[in-house]
Amino acid sequence: MSGCPFNPEGDGAPPSAAGTPVPAPAGDAGFHGAQLDFSAAMSYGDYLQLDQVLGAQRPLSPCHDEMLFIVQHQTSELWMKLLLHELHAAMAQVAADRTSAAFKSLARVSKIMEQLVHAWDVLATMTPPEYSAVRPYLASSSGFQSWQYRCIEFGLGNKNALMLKPHEHRADLLAQVQAAWRAPSLYDEALRLLARRGLPVPATHTERDWTLPYAESGEVQAAWLQVYRAPEAHWDLYQLGEKLTDLEDAFRLWRFRHVTTVERVIGFKRGTGGTGGVSYLRQMLDVVLFPEIWRLRTVL
Repeated sequence: MSGCPFNPEGDGAPPSAAGTPVPAPAGDAGFHGAQLDFSAAMSYGDYLQLDQVLGAQRPLSPCHDEMLFIVQHQTSELWMKLLLHELHAAMAQVAADRTSAAFKSLARVSKIMEQLVHAWDVLATMTPPEYSAVRPYLASSSGFQSWQYRCIEFGLGNKNALMLKPHEHRADLLAQVQAAWRAPSLYDEALRLLARRGLPVPATHTERDWTLPYAESGEVQAAWLQVYRAPEAHWDLYQLGEKLTDLEDAFRLWRFRHVTTVERVIGFKRGTGGTGGVSYLRQMLDVVLFPEIWRLRTVL
C-alpha cells in the first residue's frame, strides 16, 4: 500500500477512493466544527512542510530495513537541531546571568537527549544480516560525519580541531562547526558566571583559547566546592551544577546506547566512516565533559 486510511480526528469516516471527497455523515455536516476545506488556507501538512519531510526518505537498496535506518538517523538529526537551538539559548542565558531561563533550556536539552537515547532502542531491532544487506549502499557515509553532533560536542566542551576536517568539503557547514569550535562552551560560560559571582575561578579558565580541549583544574573544583558546601548561599549556581550533571548523565547514556547498539548490529567491524567502530565508541565513553562537578562528589 502507498498510504494508510488513518483518520486523526476519530470521526469514523471511511477512506476515500483516490481523488474522491469523502461525504460527511448525515446529521454531522460540520464534523464537530472542524475546518475541512484547505483550498485557500494553510493545512497541517503545509505548516510542517510534510511533502519535503516525508519525501526525504530515499532508500538506495532494495532492502526493506533500510527505511528504518534512514528514518532513525533523520529523526535523530531533527532532535539534534532542536537540541542545538536550546543549547545555544542556554549558553546565551548563562552568559547574561539569566539562570532561571537557562535552567528551562537545559532541562529541555536533557529531555531531548533522552529521546536520542531511546532512538537506539528502535535501531537495535535491526539484526546483523539486515544491516549487512544495507551496509554496502552506505559507502563511506557515517554518523561520525554529522556536523550537528560535532557542534553539540563542541558546545559541551569536547573540542578537537581534527573533527573539522570531515566538513571541509562544505564551506557552509564548516563555518558553523568552526563557529562552535571557536566559541566558549556551555561549561566555559558556567565558569565565567562563577567568577562574576566572586568565586575563585582562575583566569586560565575564564579567558583562554576556547579552541583547546578543556583542562581540569583543582582551583575550579575548589570554586564548585564552595557552591556545593553552601547551596543556600549560591542556590542558582548549585542548581546550575546539577543541571550540568543531568545533561552529562543523559549524554553518557546516549553514548553507551550507541556503542551497545553498534556492537549488537555489526560486532567489531570497522565503521563505514573508517573508525574502529566499537573500539572508537568505547574510548568516547571515557570523555568527561564537566570533570570538577563529578570529582567534587568524592570530596563532599
